[in-house]
Amino acid sequence: MRRFANFACIDWSGQAVARPKGLAVASAAAGQAAPTLLRPSGGWSRQGILEWFERLAKAETDIIVGLDLSPALPFVDCGAYFPGWAESPPNAQELWRIVDAASADDPHLSVGSFLGDQDVRRHFRQHRDCGDLFPPGAGRMRVCEGGQREMGLSPTSCFNLVGASQVGKSSLTGMRVLHCLRGQVPIWPFDPIPSKGPLIVEIYTTVAAMAAGRSKSRAKIRDAAGLDDALKALRSNSSAKLDDYDDHSTDAIITAAWLRRASARPELWQPAAMTPELARTEGWTFGIV
Repeated sequence: MRRFANFACIDWSGQAVARPKGLAVASAAAGQAAPTLLRPSGGWSRQGILEWFERLAKAETDIIVGLDLSPALPFVDCGAYFPGWAESPPNAQELWRIVDAASADDPHLSVGSFLGDQDVRRHFRQHRDCGDLFPPGAGRMRVCEGGQREMGLSPTSCFNLVGASQVGKSSLTGMRVLHCLRGQVPIWPFDPIPSKGPLIVEIYTTVAAMAAGRSKSRAKIRDAAGLDDALKALRSNSSAKLDDYDDHSTDAIITAAWLRRASARPELWQPAAMTPELARTEGWTFGIV
């Protein structure tokens, strides 16, 4: 099992603007020092984060980065991402490719064009447009999202693009970035773990908050005392004072501290329910066993 020297978390956003307010990046070195926020002048854009990853790859930086998004759609339940569509891709890498290709002219690495495709839109619940192939109820789920529910979490289907808790737009925009990084930065479990250089894993920030002693209902932290208590529970030093204790920043800081400890746990790299087919099509949330 590989040990890493650096750890980072990206709290993602699917907002179709140049610099989404929800994008936050925190990074930490091995040891106990509190993770620090990385904040470029003007704030992060998805393109800026893509370029940051490219710099990590070029420098062969020894780092594991947690991305708070779903890197694939449900597949195993129906044997396809988009059952009935002849062009439905057979694996996650091809899914990333078609999402990126369909939205190539969309600004800010957004995905409006992909979601507007007449075959694709039938599978999604969008604002004032619920596709006829979106099933009744909460929508389709990945296998690992069933594991999330067993842990007491409340995952939302990536085919649901409506409501404050939806993660579909974030995940689809993230797939564009993952496609751009193909051949540069491996993504677990779709790629083998490299012996050097950066690695991306999918994370769920509430898992980190719960590991830090927070309940699911109190997972979001918006004050200095709460942040320091969570970091202490994760064997991390207290954070430097933040300009704003928004939950995007605190989620990124806490999850980077959690990933520093969790990445050394062998069982998290070998979840019992993760089959080769899941590793190829749906992926897995790191920390779900």
